[in-house]
Amino acid sequence: MHYNRPIVLPAVIHPPMCCENHTFEQFIVPHIHPTHTANINHQMYQHQHYYPQTQSFAQDVNNQQFVCGGGPRRPFGF
Repeated sequence: MHYNRPIVLPAVIHPPMCCENHTFEQFIVPHIHPTHTANINHQMYQHQHYYPQTQSFAQDVNNQQFVCGGGPRRPFGF
């Protein structure tokens, strides 16, 4: 059996979901059963799913205020 290199197809962009209306008709089909030899070409579709990921960074900065003596004690902020 001979295999060719895989062919990469364009990305699939899925269309929106659609609604359908169906109508029906009745047909009479005569059946004839001849013999037939089938030559089969196999095709494999490999659906490759990608999940791109981004990252962000943040820096947290804090500060503290201290009163370190040098005068009469009083509540902070006065």
